[in-house]
Amino acid sequence: MAELRSRSSRATISATSFVNEYNWGDLKGDPAQWMRRYFDAFVYTANWCSCRLALRVPYSVFKKSDLKHFMTDCALTVDDAKTHWIIDWSLDESEDYDRFGMEDGRGWMGRLVPLRDELMRGDLRPLYLGWLAGVTGGDVDDDALEPPVPMGMSRLSAAQQALVEFLEIDPDLVTAAAAGSQETAEWRDDDSVETWVAGLSKNEMRMVFNLLLRGESQQAERRVKSEFLAWQRESGAPVSSLAVRRTVAELRALANLAEKQRLGQLANERARQDDERRKQRATYLRKMASNFEQCWDAIHSHAERATAASYAEATRVIVDLAEAYALMSNTQEFDRTLRLFMVRHAKRTALVRRLAAAGLWKAA
Repeated sequence: MAELRSRSSRATISATSFVNEYNWGDLKGDPAQWMRRYFDAFVYTANWCSCRLALRVPYSVFKKSDLKHFMTDCALTVDDAKTHWIIDWSLDESEDYDRFGMEDGRGWMGRLVPLRDELMRGDLRPLYLGWLAGVTGGDVDDDALEPPVPMGMSRLSAAQQALVEFLEIDPDLVTAAAAGSQETAEWRDDDSVETWVAGLSKNEMRMVFNLLLRGESQQAERRVKSEFLAWQRESGAPVSSLAVRRTVAELRALANLAEKQRLGQLANERARQDDERRKQRATYLRKMASNFEQCWDAIHSHAERATAASYAEATRVIVDLAEAYALMSNTQEFDRTLRLFMVRHAKRTALVRRLAAAGLWKAA
């Protein structure tokens, strides 16, 4: 904390965090070095439309060969810090100027930091999303093959959905990617788990329980999942066939199809909502038409209050009445009744102006 304070007199510093906002200048320190020495998570946003997330995980979580599939030139990079991997997601050239002009970066840490726990359990989806961010940003060539698609891409966690938002990943690319992903629950549909567990030695079980008792549940989960999948491959137990890896160009084509489907669904939903609003409007107008006299009495009361709000309400109801009369094919009766209304309230110039602006009356 003393080292951090020596770099900033204004920052909010605790035993676990460093938070600062710079309106002039920048951090007098190297975030990468601080990640190596002090922190497991780093979130940064700048009003020149860039943002960055870095997470530090122990060496034991991933092999370098696991990580290299997902790495890109800019969007997802990995730093070998000897005892840890520092995984870095970044967005450098957003075109959402409103977003970066409005937000100050607060809230992102809480939404994104659960990704570290997911990585610690061996979840590869945040890494694949980082690769997709590279595709979205043009960081990956069209003829490049996608990494192996992790299971469960069609059901992203809340933190993974936040990462999609943070990095502005094309949602249609995410949909396209999910088409090549197995569901995480598929292996529960047979008895292969029970068969595998029954064949575990006491020593293997003891190692898992020791990890759990030491509070290392994430490592225990990684170990169990990796050994179970290895057993499936070696024993020939039923395993869903892995999807063929697609090129970036193929993913983009699938994303275009997903976009058309999504836009079509949105158009259908808008049409349904518009139809529902029309039905509700017609019901409301028919109710007005059932007692025109009562409606006009209410309008007279609004006009006689002689306030801006009452004039606005009177105008709104007259507009509705005009539509209700038209619905009942009785516009001549509306014109006659409106003329009588104007004779009574002709001196209320503010009301007359409102009705003229609404196209209901032609001022003299």
